[in-house]
Amino acid sequence: MTDLNQTFSALSDKTRRAIVTRLAEGEAPLSDLAEPFDMSLTAVSKHVRVLSDAGLVRVSKRGRTRYCELEAAPMKEASAWLETYRRFWESQFESRSRYLGENP
Repeated sequence: MTDLNQTFSALSDKTRRAIVTRLAEGEAPLSDLAEPFDMSLTAVSKHVRVLSDAGLVRVSKRGRTRYCELEAAPMKEASAWLETYRRFWESQFESRSRYLGENP
């Protein structure tokens, strides 16, 4: 559950979600990731570090440039966990619809 907690914690911030969304398109240099945000490169680096610590991003250095790449496996685990609750809520809604349909 610790990994799942780290995943949800890392994704709880809108800047980090935006970084993940961008990395879903492919690898990017850290400077490119920072471009759309009104914050310093250092601040964006901290967000990337949180994502990296959660296992969502892999950072590699080539020359003087740091490249970031999405590691989607932790999100698959989070998705599987959420799927259980989606099925639960769908069954609750179906039960309620049947009840309301039978008792107008």
